[in-house]
Amino acid sequence: MIWRGIPILMMTFWLLAGPLSAQEPTEQIESDISSRNIAIESNFTGQRIVIFGTIENSEHSEFETSLYDIVVAIRGPKETIVIRKKSRIAGIWINADAYTYANVPGYYAVLSTRPLGEVANRTVLNAYGLGFNSLNLRPLGPNAPVAAADGSLNTFRAAVVRIRQDDGLFSYKPEGVTFVGRNLFRATIDLPANVPVGQYATDVYLLRNGTVLSHNRSQLKIQKQGFERFVYSAAFDHPLLYGIAAVIIAIFAGLMASVMTRRD
Repeated sequence: MIWRGIPILMMTFWLLAGPLSAQEPTEQIESDISSRNIAIESNFTGQRIVIFGTIENSEHSEFETSLYDIVVAIRGPKETIVIRKKSRIAGIWINADAYTYANVPGYYAVLSTRPLGEVANRTVLNAYGLGFNSLNLRPLGPNAPVAAADGSLNTFRAAVVRIRQDDGLFSYKPEGVTFVGRNLFRATIDLPANVPVGQYATDVYLLRNGTVLSHNRSQLKIQKQGFERFVYSAAFDHPLLYGIAAVIIAIFAGLMASVMTRRD
């Protein structure tokens, strides 16, 4: 009697699992970037990179009325920064409150087909870290509050984003991704001259009706080359020798300037 029940159970499972598997999204995003290695030399003034790709198994009929949204996020190496607030005490401006933020992207850019608020809700954006408001920027320290009573912590967090934007290291292009065919898409971003070196991740997300269907990642490496790389490596690998050499060069340059400008 037991063995007769096994086919019935298998048939019941197949009937239940069949509709569920049919509902799983079949669309897949395939993407790449125009350059995976960028060398920084003395004449480096920035570089433009292109993110491109296609949607596999797309249900598009025409790209002018797209069923999909695409969001591109470029994240640079993590850094630790200190944000200070100046206060006027006894007529003198001094540094008062300060917070240290860790895991701040050295570079962060977001490009999308539409404004992020129209692409997905806040829960989805926070889950994938899409947008400035979705970055996990929290102050360090056991006594660092999640939110200060007067909202000053939010001010500090906003200052982190504002300073990065002023330096050209944070950017947001709400219509930076465009479809160039029924399934093809393209986006461009200009890396500034002060972009930090290190390993970058370029994430491309495919969404439909606010749900992430597929995700693809490409790696980008930015490194110094030539004499700049030698100086950079010496400063970080041998800081004591680098400091001594810098002092000696400065003294020598000062003596040479004094000799050349001396009047007899």
